[in-house]
Amino acid sequence: MNRSSLESPIRWYLQAIALGPTQQSGRPQQRVKAAKQLVLLALVGLIAWPAPGVAQFAQTVPNLQPSAAITGDAGYILGAGDRIRVDFFEVPEYSGEFLVLPSGTVNLPQVGAVSVQGKTLKQASNDIGAKFAPYLRQPLVTISLLAARPIKVAIAGEVNRPGSYSTKPEASATDIGGTSVTRMIELAGGITQAADVRRVQIRRARPGSTGAAVLNVDLWQLLKTGDINQDVALRDGDSIFIPASESINLDEASQLASASFSTTETRPLKVAIVGQVQRPGPYIISGATDNETGINTNTQQKIPTITKAIQVAGGITQTADIRNIELRRRTNSGPAQVTKIDFWQLLAGGDLRQDLPLQDGDTIVIPTATAMSAKEATELAAASFSPDKITVNIVGEVVKPGAVEVPPNTPLNQAVLAAGGFNKRRAKQSAVTLIRLNPDGTVSKRVISVNLAQGLNNNSNPPLRNNDTVIIGRSSLAGISDTVGNVLSPLSNVFGLFRLLGL
Repeated sequence: MNRSSLESPIRWYLQAIALGPTQQSGRPQQRVKAAKQLVLLALVGLIAWPAPGVAQFAQTVPNLQPSAAITGDAGYILGAGDRIRVDFFEVPEYSGEFLVLPSGTVNLPQVGAVSVQGKTLKQASNDIGAKFAPYLRQPLVTISLLAARPIKVAIAGEVNRPGSYSTKPEASATDIGGTSVTRMIELAGGITQAADVRRVQIRRARPGSTGAAVLNVDLWQLLKTGDINQDVALRDGDSIFIPASESINLDEASQLASASFSTTETRPLKVAIVGQVQRPGPYIISGATDNETGINTNTQQKIPTITKAIQVAGGITQTADIRNIELRRRTNSGPAQVTKIDFWQLLAGGDLRQDLPLQDGDTIVIPTATAMSAKEATELAAASFSPDKITVNIVGEVVKPGAVEVPPNTPLNQAVLAAGGFNKRRAKQSAVTLIRLNPDGTVSKRVISVNLAQGLNNNSNPPLRNNDTVIIGRSSLAGISDTVGNVLSPLSNVFGLFRLLGL
């Protein structure tokens, strides 16, 4: 049935009514009744007839090529610079792509400028539909966002370069195709090691309201479970705040350092190391190389760790208390973090969590041990963060007395040999004296029986520590000879004077 076939009964019925009963031939009442029935059928047909802008379920929705458009978010706020597509259902002559002008309007055919500034996609669709109501019967308007305008976002807290950033949204970003939280963090130089990524906050203005909505984001869920919903797409005017964590989590520190949104800084770090190291003080430490200790990051350089800093400072002393090392870290948004580090767990159990990655401004404090067993001292001296060489003083009856440098844990007899060995004519080779400064500040003195052929033995051939002093005494014969010499020395001087005077 077409529209003309529906309109014919209506015209016929109106004609029959206008003629009246006297001018109608045949059976007027039956004809009027039949005409009424035809009119009712015609009206039903007109109501069911598709009008421009009204959706028909039997119709196939045209393909709008979603791959060319960014998925729209009902909450996205339109503004100058957005590129949108406006589709009028079954009215292609009005459909097309439009740019939101600096005035916040789009120029549409037939109606001209329509304001969309500060409106969501749904609100703009309703407003445009209302503008076209005089021209279309129940217009159905759909707006999709093709390209979002550049956005300006502020970021503060635990990032390397806090401040305000302008960026163009990317079509690959989540939600509405805008720049995501992690992308903005990367632009700000990445998070610091003090960041609490579980409590990231996004403040967003509410349309038509003076207040701001606060979105809580847990980026740790993104790292652990791949929850992409946590990587929220940003909007123009958003502000991001990343707080500092109350303390450093050893289990998470290295994972956080290797995240894609972690620090991208490659400049050397300025740190201070104090306490029981060979050369305490401030140091500039560059990123670790492949052969050095460090944490892998999203850059080609590794972040230097505590052990790297200790090595740069010459290594620990043999009185260091490695069970109670402190890492003091300043933050951008709160009090300093103080974390206790137990390097004995690293040394004895291989717990790499203890070797935390460093950041600019860190301070490492290594206290003095109050007590240490001989076994622990030996193991500590062999650690990679101990010095490569120690200094031992060999004095007395050796060939080359003085300070000698030897590897850590060098046995006593090896240190004597490093000084040239015993002076065989004068040395007392059966025993030597070892003087040692203990961690508690006391000085110990031991007389040790020496056997140059003896292996490492705590009793007869103990391993030496830094600044130990070994005294090799004189033999009995050398002592007698020296005594006689001292007695006869004045007489020799007198006889020499007599010879000088010719007496």
